[in-house]
Amino acid sequence: MTQDELKQKVAQAAIKYVKDVPIIGVGTGSTVNYFIDYLADFRAEIEGAVSSSESSTQRLKKLGIPVLDLNAVGPLEVYIDGADEVSPHKHLIKGGGGALTREKIIAAASKTFVCIVDENKTVDVLGKFPLPVEVVPMARSYVARELVKLGGQPIWRENYITDNHNEILDVHNLSILEPKKLEAIINNIVGVVTVGIFAERPADIVLVGKGTEVITL
Repeated sequence: MTQDELKQKVAQAAIKYVKDVPIIGVGTGSTVNYFIDYLADFRAEIEGAVSSSESSTQRLKKLGIPVLDLNAVGPLEVYIDGADEVSPHKHLIKGGGGALTREKIIAAASKTFVCIVDENKTVDVLGKFPLPVEVVPMARSYVARELVKLGGQPIWRENYITDNHNEILDVHNLSILEPKKLEAIINNIVGVVTVGIFAERPADIVLVGKGTEVITL
């Protein structure tokens, strides 16, 4: 199967987790786009969705699914999202699409976080994928210097502004052996909005498209 076919298959497998859930959390990315498309078949049963990005919001609205403010709905039953990397402990790197802060907020507010990926995203140790860090614009250079002290090589994602009007540093050459520890250290750097390590709040369930199957972790 091609990578796109794997993404479609794993996105379809996630549908069972949102059946009979009136308000769902929806993430961002190419695999999630397939998941949103599959929601069309039972959109009448969905009262609304909380979206992690403007791009997902527009896709949901095109299907006629109302997009709600998280402040108005309280805790969510389930959140479906992808990842750039997934470890055996269900720790993640997210933010390749730039929506890491909203994704982290919705994940924290959800009882069950279902991560959907193809097998190319599974790794033994996080860090091969550049680690996204969302920063307040005036702090970009300061944060970059602090990230260098941690052993990383931060690269400014030029000409990109997040939905929160911030900037992103993509940190290369990190081998993340202690994800929770590094997540806390980077989040405590003044000027960091959030880091794309999802270890303090990892995925509860990971669906992996592998070969012709979908494996559940």
